[in-house]
Amino acid sequence: MRKVMLALVYTALAVGANPSFGQSADIVALRDGDMKKLVVHDSPVATSSVAFDLADGAGTTTLEAWRGKYVLVNFWATWCAPCRKEMPQLNALQKEFGGEDFEVLTIATGRNSPEGIKRFFEEAGVDSLPRHQDPKQAVASQMGIFGLPITVIMDPEGREIARLRGDADWSSDSAKAIIKALIDSRSDS
Repeated sequence: MRKVMLALVYTALAVGANPSFGQSADIVALRDGDMKKLVVHDSPVATSSVAFDLADGAGTTTLEAWRGKYVLVNFWATWCAPCRKEMPQLNALQKEFGGEDFEVLTIATGRNSPEGIKRFFEEAGVDSLPRHQDPKQAVASQMGIFGLPITVIMDPEGREIARLRGDADWSSDSAKAIIKALIDSRSDS
């Protein structure tokens, strides 16, 4: 019950958020098309501290491991049709912008076999994204992830600054401009 209440409070805060803080507010004007669904929070929101599984049984980690850069975290599943559509676009985003200041992190949530994830990535032509898993939906639950796909943008301090519910065109000029603005804000500070 506590998890459900926390998730509801978190979702209410995220849905009601308006842009007004720091460098992330600069991305609001860049939202166009599908990116208009990107909700930029009034202030950063804490993310999950729960561990999830690394690809290929390499152990576990938490979102804390990605501190120090902007991270686009995509929660998805092999059975999710919109996920199949956007995963190659996220792969291209990682290829174009991934590095010291930005990374795309994919976490398959719920029941997704490692073999099924590999097959999904092969069929979709995804070769630059991780195949991490949250099989018991612990991270997803703690972060109020209801429905898939949901994409969260984390700041270099590991806090959620924006969230997009549903699929989006991550190959759009707007999506690329948002990511570029975030990366550029790292070099300006």
